[in-house]
Amino acid sequence: MTHRFPLRVYYEDTDFGGIVYYANYLKFIERGRSEWVRDMGIDQIALKRDEGVVFAVRHIEADYHSPARFDDELVVTTAVEAATGARWIVRQTVECGGEVLFSALVTVVAINEAGAPTRLPAAFRRNLN
Repeated sequence: MTHRFPLRVYYEDTDFGGIVYYANYLKFIERGRSEWVRDMGIDQIALKRDEGVVFAVRHIEADYHSPARFDDELVVTTAVEAATGARWIVRQTVECGGEVLFSALVTVVAINEAGAPTRLPAAFRRNLN
């Protein structure tokens, strides 16, 4: 399953030179993951309220390949690499016109209200297959 999330680069996303500030790619891929979860029908607010479960990034490996610039139309692609009882790993890219500008391998864990790892919710696990 691959999810695609389009976004445009705004002036606020760029540095003085008009290119996307490096930390903003992390925001872009976070938005991509959030929209992917939403498109699966998972309400993260209800998940926290009803089951006491939230998702947190545990590890990220990122590569910057080429800069994005002001007003570029980007696509964040999210694809599941693996899932275990309490975590899921996704490969994400940020592309412009088919060119990969940024890529990351992201490990996300499910945690409970005490901050301890907990099992991925059943509804979420069902959507990973």
